[in-house]
Amino acid sequence: MKYLTNDKLTIVGAAGMIGSNMAQTAAMLGLTPNLCLYDPYAKGLEGVAEELYHCGFESSHITFTSDIKEAFKDTKYIVSSGGAPRKAGMTREDLLAGNSQIAEQLGKDIKSYCPDVKHVVIIFNPADITGLVTLLYSGLKPCQVTTLAALDSTRLRNELTKYFHVNPEDVTGCRTYGGHGEQMAVFASTAKVAGKPLASLIGNEISQEEWAALRVRVIQGGKKIIELRGRSSFQSPAYLAIRMIEAAMGGSEFGWPVGTYINNGKYANIMMAWETKLGKNGVELQELDGTAEEMKELDQSYVHLCKLRDEVIEMGVMPKISDWPSINPNLK
Repeated sequence: MKYLTNDKLTIVGAAGMIGSNMAQTAAMLGLTPNLCLYDPYAKGLEGVAEELYHCGFESSHITFTSDIKEAFKDTKYIVSSGGAPRKAGMTREDLLAGNSQIAEQLGKDIKSYCPDVKHVVIIFNPADITGLVTLLYSGLKPCQVTTLAALDSTRLRNELTKYFHVNPEDVTGCRTYGGHGEQMAVFASTAKVAGKPLASLIGNEISQEEWAALRVRVIQGGKKIIELRGRSSFQSPAYLAIRMIEAAMGGSEFGWPVGTYINNGKYANIMMAWETKLGKNGVELQELDGTAEEMKELDQSYVHLCKLRDEVIEMGVMPKISDWPSINPNLK
């Protein structure tokens, strides 16, 4: 098999459903023969490794360890799902306290054991905040840390595909921005269905009431999976996260928004879903524009994220914003 790179990729939380799916996806896509699985749950981790060995991947060198120092030694890429999962009745925000502390330690471990890492993808909830905490304590540049935000946009495409009875490839430009949670901003102005602007279909081929209901289904897409399967999503976040790290490795372009650090004056000191280009040089911000109503929703999502960030500061997990540069000089 021809691999994209020989650089080491470490999957954090590999004993879990998302982590194990990420490991298998990375191996199937041929990203690197140097794949390391990390999880403090040693027995489950060994079980995942054994299953991957049984797959018979060609020329692959899959290792596993419950020692974070060993896992991060010489690693150049990290994808982490190593937080507590969302359960029935919970919102992403309900995981704030515990997972923020996990993100703090993750950032410190990156700084201690693999400061030369090229890119890190964070996908444990609430990803906007856990990504921000990881970025702060890792000492990395903002372009080197991204979070999974595409899942909301793919859910929008799925709902439009089902409603209009078309193929997924006929639905383009689906975009949600801001927070990866109940306060996300769902944009209609960017999307097309079979070549027709979605905005022109709303009020005609789909009523305002039906569009409002569809938006709710997008926003509560994760909740629906829990209701149907009895557990939170794992296949879709695993696949999308690995496609993100593939792009960062210099592979296929990632065609969806990612969560990234924004500090552009209007939106400051926050991690949120944005229009981006993700490649070997990390994440690059692109122009983001919408209708007045959509931008108002984005503003509301930003305010919500700032409240969550400030809660984490009040908890003592992060210092006040003015002190951030003393921890990570890249956040001036």
